[in-house]
Amino acid sequence: MSEITPLRRGIREGSGLKRVGGIWGEMLAEFLGTFVLICFGDGVVAMAVAALPGSGRAATDTTIFVAAGDWLLITWGWALAVALGVYVAGGVTGAHLNPAVTLAFAVRRKFAWNKVVPYVVAQVVGAFAAAALLYVVYFNAIDAFNAAAKTQRDEAGGLATFSIFATFPAPYFNGNLTVPLIDQIVGTAFLIIFIAAIIDMRNLAVKANLGPLMIGFAVAAIGMSFGANAGYAINPARDFGPRVFAWLAGWGDVAMPGTITGVPGAFAWYFWVPIVGPLIGGVIGVLLYDWFIGDILHARQILADREEVAAKKEIDPPPSEPGPATQEY
Repeated sequence: MSEITPLRRGIREGSGLKRVGGIWGEMLAEFLGTFVLICFGDGVVAMAVAALPGSGRAATDTTIFVAAGDWLLITWGWALAVALGVYVAGGVTGAHLNPAVTLAFAVRRKFAWNKVVPYVVAQVVGAFAAAALLYVVYFNAIDAFNAAAKTQRDEAGGLATFSIFATFPAPYFNGNLTVPLIDQIVGTAFLIIFIAAIIDMRNLAVKANLGPLMIGFAVAAIGMSFGANAGYAINPARDFGPRVFAWLAGWGDVAMPGTITGVPGAFAWYFWVPIVGPLIGGVIGVLLYDWFIGDILHARQILADREEVAAKKEIDPPPSEPGPATQEY
């Protein structure tokens, strides 16, 4: 029992234990974990896009992504954001922080289906709240960048500062959403494969509570190898919550429905891609892991258990039935 006195009077008196110890408490944990994830994930993008250039720490007031090092800043920032979010919420829910994870676990990890919607709601609201906080912290830098770039938030040039909050496809797709959708399916499938492997105690499971850090490393690897095509959202809540906030904050059609016109690589109605793609990819990822790895580990465990039982019978055979009495002479 913790020696820390609970803040809630109901918990101190015992009347609120069932409510906070149940689904409501799990939703609070998913909210805060996702909040941390987005604060530090989108926060590192805000640093790279607006704060560093505007503060005089870049070559010009609009210099972003001039080298691979800028992308490494983003990928490692997101890696730490994921790790910290999982550490925050992991003791309560295991820290899904991602509707794709929640759905995949419901499909293959016996996660209760009646918790899927509450978890997703908490994740999206947590992401939205984090975007709102980042806006309060960085709106001066955002406005300074847009002024230096001579653009408005809801214009084509506003896509740069919009990228702080949500994702969009690379211009070389020329508005075609098929490959960005595939990109999100592939990236999320890898994410779920890595998560399943890291937490699987039958596999080479990470010890000493380093699982969250390794999951963060997995996100970094995905960003480094698959990130440029569509910004590697790989999480519907991570994209949709901040996207809705950006729409409310003045980014207009660039945010919702995710449309930009009049520039090379223009695209339309992109908002659904980082929602549908990760949900599909998450289910595919958990099925692939179980087909190629999980089932094999399960089969080996059964065989090992049978061998152990057989060996025990040989060492300690059951007592034999008494035979007919014999007469000694």
